[in-house]
Amino acid sequence: MHRSLFRFALGATLAAGVIPAAAQNATPSSNPKISLILVGGYADYSSRAPAEVSGVLLGPETDLAPAGLSVGETELVVDANVDDQFHGWATVALANEDGETVVELEEAYFNTLALPLGLAVKGGRFFSDIGYQNHVHAHGWDFVDLPLVYRALLAGQLNDDGVQMRWLAPTDLFMEFGAEILRGGQFPAGGERRSGANSLAAFWHLGGDVGASQSWRLGLSHLAADADDRRTGEAADTGFTGDSDVRILDVVWKWAPEGNVTRTSLVANAEFFWREEEGTLVSDPDGAAVASAYEGKQRGFYVQGAWQFMPRWRAGLRYDRLDAADNEIPNNPAGEFNGLLDDSYAPQRVAAMVDFSNSEFSRLRVQLARDETRPAGEADTQLFLQYILSLGSHPAHQF
Repeated sequence: MHRSLFRFALGATLAAGVIPAAAQNATPSSNPKISLILVGGYADYSSRAPAEVSGVLLGPETDLAPAGLSVGETELVVDANVDDQFHGWATVALANEDGETVVELEEAYFNTLALPLGLAVKGGRFFSDIGYQNHVHAHGWDFVDLPLVYRALLAGQLNDDGVQMRWLAPTDLFMEFGAEILRGGQFPAGGERRSGANSLAAFWHLGGDVGASQSWRLGLSHLAADADDRRTGEAADTGFTGDSDVRILDVVWKWAPEGNVTRTSLVANAEFFWREEEGTLVSDPDGAAVASAYEGKQRGFYVQGAWQFMPRWRAGLRYDRLDAADNEIPNNPAGEFNGLLDDSYAPQRVAAMVDFSNSEFSRLRVQLARDETRPAGEADTQLFLQYILSLGSHPAHQF
């Protein structure tokens, strides 16, 4: 059952993605696999207003792609088996911010290869395995951008320094449990003074096959994060100190006739987020500070599907929605926190895309979206053109 499930998942990844397969041999290697991912394109927005999400304090690096032509994030990946017990992975991201090239160590971790009893350990800096899309690198997304709930509630994707343990249960159905102990240096934790472990995460996955043409997976995740003067807002002018809890339910279903993904296939998935925060908000922490107790409750979800309707061609549709109407701020002098109390509507987005993969190494995509996330529900029509090119060998993504 495990083998058939993941054989199907691997085939779907290769047919729908731009990443070639690379077997993870359990023998020592002095020649690491090196790959370079090139991403870029064009963006046009009907509204020139700042990117906001009503009722939510956005974290860092949550701006939309710049208007016009631009180079996206370039990703350099190196991975290899260290020996028969350990595998290593490093990802370096290069991005253009305000005209300057910024180099960021996105991931740098080791995996164990041969622990007994279905156990595995990962340590270093890595994307957390909470949710379904959090661990997927940008070039593996089915759309140009992440769903709204990721942008609003996780500031994109959660990656942090820490250690993860997984256990694969010896059952007919695929079942795994995992836990992560994280430094808590990234949103929704964060702050200037970080030491020890300030975030804890746990996840559970259950999956299986339905005949020879279908497979599915269900997941539950919980992130408990401690924030210490976490700065948010466009100018980092609001600080939050307190607890942030994020719960995620995710489900994915994959279909291909008799498991053959070379011609047609369909991948549908959805995630439901619940976030609760409790603590203290401070406006203008470095100046004339105004403080208030804060209880924030945000909920949101997305539903999306990507259909390969003929070889190399796919079409996709996604709907995002966020509800942030239950925030409580007892002390709000001079309307400092009015943006968090706007409950006049629920932010939402609709996006449609079509992409063409000339091979597993290249993809061209066009995406059109209607964004209604700003205060007062101001609509923004967004057009994106994107290219994704893969140079070198890169492992296939997870299910």
